Amino acid sequence: MHHNFLFDLDQTLLDFHASEYKALEIVLRTNGLSFSNEIYQAFKVYNKTLWLELEKGNITRPELFKNRFQYIFSQCEGDSKNINPLKVNDDFIRTMSVNGVLLDGALEFVRKVKEDIADARIYIASNGATINAKGRIASTGLDKYIEYLFISEDMGVTKPDASFFQICLDKIAEPRSTCIMIGDSLSSDMLGAKNASIDSVWFMPSGDVEKMKREYDINYTATSFDELYVVLEKWAAGANQ
Repeated sequence: MHHNFLFDLDQTLLDFHASEYKALEIVLRTNGLSFSNEIYQAFKVYNKTLWLELEKGNITRPELFKNRFQYIFSQCEGDSKNINPLKVNDDFIRTMSVNGVLLDGALEFVRKVKEDIADARIYIASNGATINAKGRIASTGLDKYIEYLFISEDMGVTKPDASFFQICLDKIAEPRSTCIMIGDSLSSDMLGAKNASIDSVWFMPSGDVEKMKREYDINYTATSFDELYVVLEKWAAGANQ
């Protein structure tokens, strides 16, 4: 048996917002539209709202991609009436895919988990676009430590749906007790782990942590990569008992 670590990608290992900011500026300016920090913040807030709706099953991925750019066009100066929001979305994803940015210390942390925890296998379990995830992982060097990528676009289902995790478990082909989900999101990572009945680590928790731990049946929390390594090392040691 192995110790199977399922990591969320964005804001767990990669700095999603840094890549997103750069890509959004490029695609908007390329299409003759204005860009500012205020426009990015508006995009960020609205985009998060749409992803939560997708997780609930209220909208489809194409609707999310179209709606987020139709909205942000309305916030920009410039003529957007002949700009196809889905084409801009495709350009945005491609631009992000070559602009991966690691969270500080993430690569060293992943290397240490892979090399120092016996029988460690590292997986990515992420909602998002496949080309975006694969490109950013490869551009940062994370790919050499990863066993397999579970990306919602490929799988046809998103976290926190239990069927997302069942696909992961079927591929891993080892007991649930050998798997642990690590991520920053309560609504996808922690709820998903709860739905799948696997252990979980809430990374970089905020707010009423104790209340959220009870509500989402969270096993562990960690506020830094050093702390997270200690948690995973102890979890792995306990799994061997």
